[in-house]
Amino acid sequence: MTIRMVYFAWVRERIGTGEETIDPPASVVTVADLIDWLAEMSAAHAEAFENRARLRAAIDQDFVALDTPIGAAQEIAIFPPVTGG
Repeated sequence: MTIRMVYFAWVRERIGTGEETIDPPASVVTVADLIDWLAEMSAAHAEAFENRARLRAAIDQDFVALDTPIGAAQEIAIFPPVTGG
């Protein structure tokens, strides 16, 4: 299954790209699993994903918890918490 990953703000800056296409193994079931798998891709990914409390996610543009199954996701975004005002 091919997934388009999209990164925002400091996550993008640490990884060095705003998006990439990945093909995770079948063992990757949840967003948290995906983050663990991505963290093994490079030192930059590991640094970006080292503190999960600072990460938020969206599957196909819907905000989700990190323990959400990725299912048939076409796009997953990872970003820091968003504040507004």
